[in-house]
Amino acid sequence: MPLRLAFSSNAYLDVPVEQAIERIAGFGYSGIELLADVPHAWPAGLLEVQKQSIRRALRESGLVVSNINAFMMNAIADPRQPYWHPGWTDPDPHYRAIRREHTKRALRLAADLGAKQISTEPGGEIQPGQTREQATDIFYDEIMPVLDVAAEVGVTLLVEPEPGLLIETFGQYLEFAERVNHPALGLNFDVGHAYCVGEDPAEWVPRMKAHTRHYHVEDIAATRVHHHLVPGEGAIDFAAVLQAIAMHTPGIWITVELYPYRDRPDDAARAAQAHLLGIAQAAGVEFA
Repeated sequence: MPLRLAFSSNAYLDVPVEQAIERIAGFGYSGIELLADVPHAWPAGLLEVQKQSIRRALRESGLVVSNINAFMMNAIADPRQPYWHPGWTDPDPHYRAIRREHTKRALRLAADLGAKQISTEPGGEIQPGQTREQATDIFYDEIMPVLDVAAEVGVTLLVEPEPGLLIETFGQYLEFAERVNHPALGLNFDVGHAYCVGEDPAEWVPRMKAHTRHYHVEDIAATRVHHHLVPGEGAIDFAAVLQAIAMHTPGIWITVELYPYRDRPDDAARAAQAHLLGIAQAAGVEFA
């Protein structure tokens, strides 16, 4: 089965979502990850006419929604970090409720647009004076009712391990998933994040295949510092990663996520695709 490649709209924060769809399709990608955030598809403020416009743009471009990114929350504009806050584990129950309710809205948006899953943060930052156990308990209590909404609307909620947040490693994800034990929970396998925390992505693909529902790919420097690079500019062995995906999870979307390149998203999209397709061809892996 050929692999399917998508590009995330979160690199196109300076253009309307319809334009991002058109440009990504023009580069030959098969899918798009839609950003459930400003300026693209912030669920709390998205009118039906805007949803219709997104559906029309998708239909005309031929793109499929690979995933809806509900991780980033630029709309809240928290000065500490615009993507991670409000977090699932924020000590303020009223502030973290914004994350919870946003995720419910993103699930319903995914159902409206025909997307099979959304991705979210893995529990947020552990705050000063907060233990890992306390943060994990809060995350569990907050996410369980959201997973019930996911099951109700037929969309999977994907937790994305992230360096510096509560769940960083696949082992931590597995421990949490065992506790949650909910059919609507899945894994967003971010290849670059795995590399950052010292885990070999290619080795973990078969180990996580029962949980993985979507992939993010980006390159990371040999320093393992968490900064997304265009594939080919870092140290990740993408030949091994693509071969592992093709062998174990060929039907799952692979989305290139390059949000740091908002000043030149077209260049990043073209370069990423060229590198990944070239690597795939040399490795004997076929893309659709």
